[in-house]
Amino acid sequence: MSQHHPLSGNSSSKRSPPFSLRLSEQERAYLIDRANGAPLSAFIKSQLFDKKPLRARRTGSIIEDREAFAHALALLGKSELSRNVASLARAAEVGALAVDPDTEAMLLIACQQIQHIRTMMMIALGLFSERFDDP
Repeated sequence: MSQHHPLSGNSSSKRSPPFSLRLSEQERAYLIDRANGAPLSAFIKSQLFDKKPLRARRTGSIIEDREAFAHALALLGKSELSRNVASLARAAEVGALAVDPDTEAMLLIACQQIQHIRTMMMIALGLFSERFDDP
C-alpha cells in the first residue's frame, strides 16, 4: 500500500474546500506586486510549496489604472465613433462625402476624441504616466 504525501496534491477526485486568509491592504498590495500579474492565490501557493514560477495572466498587460481604463471604455461606448467613422468611410468610397467646413470640423473632433481615448488606454496600461483633463 502506497502512502500519500500531504504536499504532493490531491489523491482523490474530490476538491478540498478553499482556504481563506485575511491580509491588510499593505500586505495584499505587496503580494500583488510580487505576483507580477499572476493570480494571487496561485502565486502564494507557488511560494509556499516551491513550485515553478508562474506566468502572468493570459490577458497580456496589467491594467495600472482601472479607473482610467473604465472611463476610456465608457467614452467609446457613448461616442458611436466606430459607426460614424464607418459611415464616413463608406461615403468616401462611393464619392458621396462632401468635405465642407462643417464636415472637416467634425472629422477633426472625431480624431481628437480617438486620440484622447487612446491616451487614456495607454495610461491605464501603464504606458503613459501623465494625467490630463477631458476634452
